Amino acid sequence: MKKRALIAICIGLALILIGSILASVFNAGAMGTKVSRISFDAANGKLSGLLYMPKGAGADNPRPTIIVTHGYLNSAEMQDANAIELSRRGYVVLALDQYDHGHSDLDNAAYEQYAPFGVFLQAWAPFWVNSMHDAVAYMYEQPYVLKDEAGNGIIGVTGHSMGGFGSTMALAMDEQEAMATGIRKIYCGLTEGSDFSYTGIFGIDAATADMLGGGRTQGKVAAQFDEFFFNAPDDPEGTVRHKDYVSTPDGMTFLGQTEPAQANTWYETADGGRRIIYEPAQTHPWNHFSKNTTANAVEFYTEAFKDYNKDLNAIDANSQVWQLKEVFECVALVGFVFLIIGIASLLIELPFFNKVKTELKPLPSLEGTGSKIGTFALLLCLILVPGIFFSPLMDGGAEMLGVLTYAGCAFAVAGLVGFIYSLVKKENRKAILTGSICVMIAGTALALITHNSMYETGLFWNALGVNSIAYWTIACAAISLLAMSVVYVVSKADKGVTFKHYGVTFNPVKILLSILIAIITYAVAYGVLFLVDLIFKADFRIWTFAFKTFDFNICPTILKYFPTFLAYYVVSTAAITINTNTEKMQGVKGYLLAIALNAGGGLLWLIHQYGTLFTTGVAAHPGSALSGIVLVAMIPTLSIAAIISRNLYKKTGSIWLPAVLNALLMTTMTIANTMVAFK
Repeated sequence: MKKRALIAICIGLALILIGSILASVFNAGAMGTKVSRISFDAANGKLSGLLYMPKGAGADNPRPTIIVTHGYLNSAEMQDANAIELSRRGYVVLALDQYDHGHSDLDNAAYEQYAPFGVFLQAWAPFWVNSMHDAVAYMYEQPYVLKDEAGNGIIGVTGHSMGGFGSTMALAMDEQEAMATGIRKIYCGLTEGSDFSYTGIFGIDAATADMLGGGRTQGKVAAQFDEFFFNAPDDPEGTVRHKDYVSTPDGMTFLGQTEPAQANTWYETADGGRRIIYEPAQTHPWNHFSKNTTANAVEFYTEAFKDYNKDLNAIDANSQVWQLKEVFECVALVGFVFLIIGIASLLIELPFFNKVKTELKPLPSLEGTGSKIGTFALLLCLILVPGIFFSPLMDGGAEMLGVLTYAGCAFAVAGLVGFIYSLVKKENRKAILTGSICVMIAGTALALITHNSMYETGLFWNALGVNSIAYWTIACAAISLLAMSVVYVVSKADKGVTFKHYGVTFNPVKILLSILIAIITYAVAYGVLFLVDLIFKADFRIWTFAFKTFDFNICPTILKYFPTFLAYYVVSTAAITINTNTEKMQGVKGYLLAIALNAGGGLLWLIHQYGTLFTTGVAAHPGSALSGIVLVAMIPTLSIAAIISRNLYKKTGSIWLPAVLNALLMTTMTIANTMVAFK
């Protein structure tokens, strides 16, 4: 076993090294660009980002400069495609972490002006209102940034989603400042996945933005299946539907037209500017993982900076290498999983830690408790439950939540009845008593959780985008615990099944050793991640799912959410243990079932949601916008956790090590990839 652990570690390190080196090569545009992480003091706090400096650019050869930034719950790396491809063509690029995201922090004083709007808006608005404007102010002062003879900045701004709102605000604020100073710092701007829905709260609606255009070249990427934005005023309720922004009033205003316009077409505006709207057939997060949208950005800036492009690299817009960076970071991600399992497995075999092992009791034959069809139906229900209740738990479906509350109460009462019955029953008294208590606890927890979410947005639960995930997670844990408890009482208690068959032991020494192994594994794995980021400016990711570095000031927030994730992974690991610890579920089949139990329901929800959207033009759940996007990253999260759970429970005979390790890894990963306010 020790040899296998060392082999897993070696494979993991090799994949990480190969993946990170090659990711670094393509991040640097095949070595034509120097990439460095920078941070700087700004008007409202500390901003950070990845600076892409093409060869030849510098104080003696300033270049047109583009600031690109991400949306809500993301970080600078989400703009890899734009940053790599634009810098390859000779532009200086800053991929920006907005305030309270990635490695950037908002000053506490900056929140105060938004206090009258309530805690949520106070935490949520300052980051996107100010980030791009403050970054422009910094970049304008840098000697490698080109200016014209009048001192105007040759700077472009591009943001996705709320980064797009920030870009819109920066353009408007820059024009307002130019009225006083005579200097425009921003030359042009392209937004992706954003309209004027939220900037209008602060006075920048479509008409005002048009008035403050200042003759600049501007564009928008308005995806036809964007989950949030670009809706027509007469669209039915629910935003996850097909869009045609150029035919809406705001789209026509942006293009300076009075009749429905054409997508992908340049229009002249009354102030002397030029405008274009691109309408790719894609979703909101697809924007920053798309060859077409990246080509749109290249084409836009080639046109916008046409008077300043003579010394830059003429590369066709469709000639792109950013995909290779993503491929090799995914290779490193696979290596990271190997490394985690290898480190934990090696520690389990060491003399001090091997006391963590306990005998994993094989599940006794349960023939006679039900047919194969019944067993299949039970597994199918366990797989589907997270998907069935995903929308009401994530998006607040009052009717379904009411059903869950009453169901929780009913099962709590049933558990109490079973408890009383066990006191007078002579046979299997202990098993029935234990199961009834579990039913009572799980039912009560489900009723309390669904009746009133504890994860209200506020100063304590300060990772705003995680609150709905935490709520869904803890509710799913309660539902799964309830299902397992009921099945145990009805069909397993009288067959000799005990807690040990679920991998649940209550030996304090083994639990403490499990926690210690999990902490060491977590620390070593993240140490490797930080080293890779330091040397190669790479991390471990695929699309919206990523293990990335973080600043340590978010550690208190990680600790706040850790118990929620721990509760989920304790229950899910027990469910994986009891359902895969059989002769029929050895090898790959066991891993596939483990993944299905964790992620199958969510995956089926996504297939139903987006399959309906693309075929009919309206999603199955048209009100589930952010929740559907979040679930895309949760599928690999839950799948990797399932692999770790099954691998390590088989080696320890217990759920504690994989549950604690998964909770540490996935809580940190989730918080590091989101917005953390009020630090």
